[in-house]
Order: sequence, then structure tokens, then C-alpha cells
Amino acid sequence: MNEREQELKNKIDPENIPHHVAIIMDGNGRWAAEKGLPRHEGHRQGVETVRSTVRNSSDLGIGILTLFAFSTENWQRPVREVNYLMSLPEKYFQTELPELMRNNVRVRLIGDSKRLPRKVQKAVNDGAEKTKNNTGMVLNFALNYGSRAEILMAVNKMIEDAASGRLKGKINENIFSSYLYTAGLPDPDLLIRTSGEQRISNFLLWQLAYSELWFTDVYWPDFSMFHLLVAVDGYQQRKRRFGKI
Repeated sequence: MNEREQELKNKIDPENIPHHVAIIMDGNGRWAAEKGLPRHEGHRQGVETVRSTVRNSSDLGIGILTLFAFSTENWQRPVREVNYLMSLPEKYFQTELPELMRNNVRVRLIGDSKRLPRKVQKAVNDGAEKTKNNTGMVLNFALNYGSRAEILMAVNKMIEDAASGRLKGKINENIFSSYLYTAGLPDPDLLIRTSGEQRISNFLLWQLAYSELWFTDVYWPDFSMFHLLVAVDGYQQRKRRFGKI
């Protein structure tokens, strides 16, 4: 940690760290284009940022980190780019699993895994299986994730369960939440989006109802501990009312 980061970290209240942080990791392609590099170099550097952000989040005391890695809309990208993106989870777990174990991180997948290539399913499922007994930070990878699709999935599953008698009575928020990919987890306290875009992009629409939103112009490959600390510091300056005065 450099001097600038240490100075900012000293300002952070350790009793008010956001428990659940969600990140839309955006800007890999633009980062590469501005450097005259192919897009895949931006994605490769983005994985390096995932490594450092997981480590930094765990060190900071964040309880849950949810990373938007690949959306249901990303299949529309060029086949070559999609294939490269689909190669990254396997490479990530091959190199990072020992550190995830040392740091007591537990891995989860949120999203529709059925369309993912088998090697991607295996890589993430193996990571989840090997870390399932860890008790530290939960690391959610959102792969082939779309919030509207998630909500429709939940509704259809509730209809099936109601028809079979497994679900009875009126639906409340707790019951509905239990049908989502994030079942059992608290909603994000803080959403971070990199690259200057200021939209949610079909990410955790139900879960972000009362999350604090923080946007930065920094491209994801350049996102550092300093930027994470700036986001957390900004979060701590806000008063969360949840509809109250």
C-alpha cells in the first residue's frame, strides 16, 4: 500500500465498511483501444485487477464481493472476443485458487450456468466446491447473468412451486428473494461502476433497491486499492435513510 492509499485508509471507519459491495467491471476494451492494444489485452489486464480487488476487498473487511463478469447481453459480442472471455475463468482459478484458500474466500456463481461452456462451468463449480467450507469473504462471480432473466426465472419457479403445492399463500419480499440467485445473501450496500458509464445495465435490479451508487471515470484495468478506498470513503459520507427521515 502506497502513501496515498495509507493516508486514505486512515480516514476509513472500520466499523462502517460496506458489508456487500457489487462492481460492474467496465472499460476493458476502451482501456486497450486508448493504448493501441487489441481488446483481449484489456480483458487480460482486467483479470489482474480482479485479483488485486479480491485481495484488497478481503483485507479491507468487506464481507461479500459481487463482480459482474459476463452478462446475458455479452453473447452479442464478436465470437472471438466471447471465446477469449470464456477462457478467463479457468485461467483465473488455476492461478488464484491457492490464494483464495489462504485468504479464506468462498466462491459462488450467480447467473444461468447452463449456457456457459462446460470448461467454464467446471472451473467455477470446482472453485466453489473447494472453497465451500471457507468462512471469510464471499466472492460472487456473475456469469451469464441478467437481472430481468433472473426475475423471470424466479417468477416461473414460484408458479411451478405453487402449482405443485410447495408454495402456499401470498408472496412477500423475503419469499421472492429466496428464489433469486443471491438467495441467502444480504443486498449490496454499495455498487461501484467503472469507466464513466452511469447506468445499472440489467444488474441486480431487485437487490440494488437501496444500494448506494458510486461511479468513477477510471477504466476497470486501472482500478486500484486507492479507488476502492475512495468509493468506501464516499459511502461512509452518506446517510442511508431507507425511506425514513
